[in-house]
Amino acid sequence: MNPTIDLLNSHRSIRKFTDQPLPQGLLETLCGAAQAAATSSFLQGATLIRVTAAEDRATLARCAGGQSYVESAAEFLVLCADLKRAGNYCEKYGKAFEGDYTEQFIIATVDVALMAQNLVVAAESVGLGICYIGGLRNNPQEVSELLELPRGVYPVFGLCLGYPDQDPEVKPRLPLPIILKQERYNEDGDAEAIAEYDERIREYYATRTGGGHGISWSEQVASLLSEKSRPHMREFLAGQGFVFK
Repeated sequence: MNPTIDLLNSHRSIRKFTDQPLPQGLLETLCGAAQAAATSSFLQGATLIRVTAAEDRATLARCAGGQSYVESAAEFLVLCADLKRAGNYCEKYGKAFEGDYTEQFIIATVDVALMAQNLVVAAESVGLGICYIGGLRNNPQEVSELLELPRGVYPVFGLCLGYPDQDPEVKPRLPLPIILKQERYNEDGDAEAIAEYDERIREYYATRTGGGHGISWSEQVASLLSEKSRPHMREFLAGQGFVFK
């Protein structure tokens, strides 16, 4: 292949970091690479908040469900979908602000995801490890109050960055034919392929560093989708101005 594809295929989540700081200017370089990501309609609807204060990191770790690596990573960013910045200019140009439509919410959220992935690839290319922290959405109101997020902005997830202090295995993904379809959506052969994949995942969890629960992929996602997941998010987002017209 080539070094970029090899890098992408070697991605792992890192949850143990050394105490080595990033070199001066590297974070800014990585964030600049993140900005180069595609952005729908040139909205640039993402804002990154760097959190360095120990007490604030501790609060965010608690909000995320006690994920200690939020505190121990060399850098921690909160990535926010941001319609406020662009919305500020509606009044200037005599236009009504319509940023409470579902499509605008999708645009800003996708912008965050695209920017984050650029940042992650750039970070991993220089030897850093990363871990996304979706757990911030466990307590989005407290996170927003801590970071003083205004109406039109919400925290999508956090991101730990630092030098790895572990070397976990790469977690196998679904076989490509399951997700790459020709011309139309179909599930031909998927059940058989997923049954084989389930066995690979059970083996991965059973043998990976530190052991694991041995559950299959299909069992894991069935549990995920059968549970109520952060039902507070709808009310929180409405309070931040995302009312999904």
